[in-house]
Amino acid sequence: MGASVFATILAFGLTMSKYGCGMLRAFWMDEIRRAFAKRPIVWLSGVRRSGKTTLVRALEGASYHDCELARVRRTLEDPELFFREADATTIVLDEVHRLANPSEVLKVAADHFPDLRVVATGSSTLAAREKFRDTLTGRKRDVWLVPMLAADLDAFGSADLDRRMLRGGLPPFFLEESLDDAAYEEWIASYWAKDLSELFVVDKKTAFTRLVELLFVQSGGMFDSQRLATACEVSRPTVQHWLSMLETTLLATTLRPFHGGAAAEIRSQPKVYAFDTGFVAYFRGWDTLRDEDRGALLEHLVLGEIAARFGTGRLHYWRDKAGHEVDFVLEIGRRRELIAIECKSSAASLDPAGLAAMRRRHPRGKNLCVTLRSTEAFTKRFGQLEVEHVPYRDLPARLDALR
Repeated sequence: MGASVFATILAFGLTMSKYGCGMLRAFWMDEIRRAFAKRPIVWLSGVRRSGKTTLVRALEGASYHDCELARVRRTLEDPELFFREADATTIVLDEVHRLANPSEVLKVAADHFPDLRVVATGSSTLAAREKFRDTLTGRKRDVWLVPMLAADLDAFGSADLDRRMLRGGLPPFFLEESLDDAAYEEWIASYWAKDLSELFVVDKKTAFTRLVELLFVQSGGMFDSQRLATACEVSRPTVQHWLSMLETTLLATTLRPFHGGAAAEIRSQPKVYAFDTGFVAYFRGWDTLRDEDRGALLEHLVLGEIAARFGTGRLHYWRDKAGHEVDFVLEIGRRRELIAIECKSSAASLDPAGLAAMRRRHPRGKNLCVTLRSTEAFTKRFGQLEVEHVPYRDLPARLDALR
């Protein structure tokens, strides 16, 4: 693609974002519709600048209300009157945690207005906020707006995966013409001042910031709380508490090891992934990518595709004490079929030893190797082991078939 054409597409994307037109993000629109088919309330979560507001403002026929505005909060002091006078069947309550009693407002909508559908947005998991005294069990479905997926690349008119990995998956960062360190620093400062400080009290900002930096630098690696505690000069319980805060505010995803009880399998030590490749690249000081860098960042892209469809409740990694490892193990269905997933920059770089070691202990399930370079999917056998090689751009369809 020529530079001028690409610049035109980026300018178009910026214009679409500026004026709140998110209709091109079809995957997420479909996810909201799927959620509404099950429950009357959708909790749309995502980190700052992930595109929540742009997305919900583009919902066809929806009535949008920004709860950061005082006049909106006043109108919702009487939720029954507010919903009775609603001029649409779909209501958006953006930044709903700004309300004095958001859970009561959402319960009134779900319990007394069966024809209404409500999308509520926030930058953390719903249960994290003390204002949500009721977690709305049986009334809501969660949609987690993770950084840009493969489908979002199509929406923004770019197939450049290096750009996606280096700049990250927050639309404003992806659409920047060049890497801007100040933008990442500003985002971190805003996260500290708003998202984190609204929920938690952190009295050691320097140590906490150091932990974030270390976790992002080693993103996708094993989490050693004692080593991190020593590096940050705090206690091990403090590090573990801070990690839970990062999970709550969606900056980190923790994966526990899958095991069947065998002594040779790792059973407790988690792996931790930072929320976005752009911030990983920023903290690692990368402005260009080598193949080994692409392989590491591909894991983050694949994690996003899985989390967007299945969440992370049944997502693990696998490792044994001999050092064999599988990047992701996804439990599917009531019978918990195990989908083993490896991420490699190219099919040729796959060492099947990890998959083979896992399958000797857990034989039932499919094996996937997600790659960046393959032009089409194919299956290859390594002795008794069968592995599907799936290009990243084909992974969404493959995951959708597993739902």
